Amino acid sequence: MASSLSELLQLFVQHGADRIYAKKLAPNDNSKNQIYLGGGFGALNIIPHGEIYTDTRQMAGSKQDRPKASVSFFWLDENGRHAAPNAQLILYPDYPEVRMSGFLQGCKQAPSHLLTVRDEGRILFFGMTKQGEVLGYAVGPDHAIANEINAGQWQSVGVFIELPTTPENKRSPKEILLAELRRIYELNWIASQKLAADGRKLPYSARNGGGYTLEAELGITPNGYSEPDFMGWEVKQYGVNNFTKFLPKTPVTLMTPEPTGGVYKELGVAEFLRRYGYADKSGKPDRFNFGGVYTCDKDFHADTGLKIMVEGYDSATGKITNLEGGISLVSRTDDIAATWSFKGMMAHWNRKHAQAAYVPSLFRTPPPEYSYGARIHLCEQTDFLLFLRGFSTGAVYYDPAVKIENASSANPAIKRRSQFRIKHNQITQMYHRSEVIQL
Repeated sequence: MASSLSELLQLFVQHGADRIYAKKLAPNDNSKNQIYLGGGFGALNIIPHGEIYTDTRQMAGSKQDRPKASVSFFWLDENGRHAAPNAQLILYPDYPEVRMSGFLQGCKQAPSHLLTVRDEGRILFFGMTKQGEVLGYAVGPDHAIANEINAGQWQSVGVFIELPTTPENKRSPKEILLAELRRIYELNWIASQKLAADGRKLPYSARNGGGYTLEAELGITPNGYSEPDFMGWEVKQYGVNNFTKFLPKTPVTLMTPEPTGGVYKELGVAEFLRRYGYADKSGKPDRFNFGGVYTCDKDFHADTGLKIMVEGYDSATGKITNLEGGISLVSRTDDIAATWSFKGMMAHWNRKHAQAAYVPSLFRTPPPEYSYGARIHLCEQTDFLLFLRGFSTGAVYYDPAVKIENASSANPAIKRRSQFRIKHNQITQMYHRSEVIQL
């Protein structure tokens, strides 16, 4: 067993963890009452999990619906890792909060003696792997590791304590990220590049190289599965005209989920465009578009005849009243043109990191080069409920770019892009905590 925090961190890293957290357990944090992971749904952006589903059970003569998500959870000890096959997250929209249960069931090697009791001072550790697994380890209140945690000064992310992945380096992931961004800032102009899968920096000539170049300098290999990830931080660059006023050229695209219902999903994009699209305004023949800006505070769009609505969310209380609800594009005759279910949108939102760094960039050519600014905007603790609040107030808007070309041919070309966006100066509404750092 690990006898020091350094040994424990090494154990986590040996088993693939690239993010490590600790949670000080309250008396109610046990197998009977579940482990409390914080108010709201912010824990869903920290702990990898499966698809959210509704578990309907008959209890005390009444039917109870409980949203849940499975967790690929393993307990660590000196003999390796041991699966806890019934570990899951439980969502309580009424409060709202997230808890974890089932972490002892079916695992003989689980630390049951620590998690079936109500002792104050216990600490539960979580290690997250790039494969979406969660590694667990627990210590009692008198353990040397607990003493190290209690004596140290750590960064917090909600109810979690963020720990370094390199025991010999006591700097937090935030401090390491800022040091790297300072190094990149001091490089001044950098040739546009993209990191290959084998780690080579390759020249990149397309105009969208700002993000790829920054990722290459940070050692982040592009992939289609998640946002750019540096030690648990989402890193996003945005273009500006100068480093004096830092005025972003474009809004922030929060996510691009495809509709999960309505005409768009059930009858196809071509039929959706036939009903609600419009002929290309620049005169391109045989092309139909679906665009515009849609917010909760606007009426039916003049070009498409649709308006956007949200059902199952109470903007007054900031709570989801029906997890089966969602966001819908509706016609004047109440036809559902497209729907995004809350569960589907949460799946997209939960892939965002709880922490994000927004980095300004300048571009010049030829040759294509980027320079990154010293004014870094750090945002922490996102939550899907913050997205819904922003959407209900009109700060978040739907900005689609859907089109069909050669519409009358046997093989029309369809482009899908359903964007939910926000102005850059309002991005802090998507996080509980933010700060501006001057490198």
